[in-house]
Amino acid sequence: MPMELDARKQKVLKAIIDDYIESAEPVGSRTLARKHDLGVSPATIRNEMADLEMLGYLEHLHTSSGRVPSSKGYRFYVNGLIPPKPVSDEEKKLINDWYQARVRRIDEVFQETARIISKVTKNVSLVLAPQLTQARFRVLQFLPLDDRRVITVLMTDAGFVENKIVDMPDGATFEDFQRMAAVINKNLAGKSLSAISPDRLLPIRDEIGDEGLYESALEVVNRALDSGKQERLYLGGTTQMLTQPEFHDVEKVKHTLMMLEEEELIKDILHAHMGDGLEVTIGQENEDSHMKDSSIITATYHLNGELLGTIAVLGPTRMEYAKAMSLLEYMNDNLTEVIRKYNW
Repeated sequence: MPMELDARKQKVLKAIIDDYIESAEPVGSRTLARKHDLGVSPATIRNEMADLEMLGYLEHLHTSSGRVPSSKGYRFYVNGLIPPKPVSDEEKKLINDWYQARVRRIDEVFQETARIISKVTKNVSLVLAPQLTQARFRVLQFLPLDDRRVITVLMTDAGFVENKIVDMPDGATFEDFQRMAAVINKNLAGKSLSAISPDRLLPIRDEIGDEGLYESALEVVNRALDSGKQERLYLGGTTQMLTQPEFHDVEKVKHTLMMLEEEELIKDILHAHMGDGLEVTIGQENEDSHMKDSSIITATYHLNGELLGTIAVLGPTRMEYAKAMSLLEYMNDNLTEVIRKYNW
């Protein structure tokens, strides 16, 4: 910690940030003296606040007598003053029960993770799911829908499922599609999606023998391959942002909402924060101009030493850092365990 902040200044700064996170109102010396046992007079508190402002840890808003934390103040708080706030046993049970009740497929893991994070933190959640090209083909099945259509179900060892309704070619029967599935499964089972090339599909075409049936199968397989090559971004709680006092300013919320619509921009931001452990980027530390009034907390998750993706909380600089950081750490570990169940 910088030597310029002695123990009393740190105590005053922590009290101001705690109060501001809770109230969203500028904090004055009288409020601090009344609510906190700082062991000094209101006059001394005012002097300490003036020093903290001069050093760049606090800001003075307009004509208000109170102060608010600056990005520098929040950074000091996050690095050394933040009070621990672990995820409670009740919250852990709710999260685990939520997964068990709602998750049936691997893509639902990421959808529900985004929903849980936004629900608990009351901020925007971002989940960047990995490409699935390293997942391995497990099985292709056809289910009868009616006399002319079948439902295809393609699964990988990661639990990823691709569903599609396919029209049966003239003269084809459901038994033909079952035979086709057996040929495909024999040739592709255990192959990674990235290794399934057009050349590898040629023996399947020759063995199936019917061009119409082969084209139907090719459509399903290619759709799964295309899906697997793309990272997927899941957002949760965008409307939660509108309840934050900071975003009652129409211009601020407009710019943030526009940014959230730029999927590639959000992916780039999350890629820039990929690494080991938890990372907190506060207000003016953000490179993107749309995020100067926001903070983002990110955690990257791994499995068997391989980096899989990123989970994040995006909110105002006045977010409850302790709660968000503890939740992301817990979700990071929990997400890895959930994915393990799908034999990634």
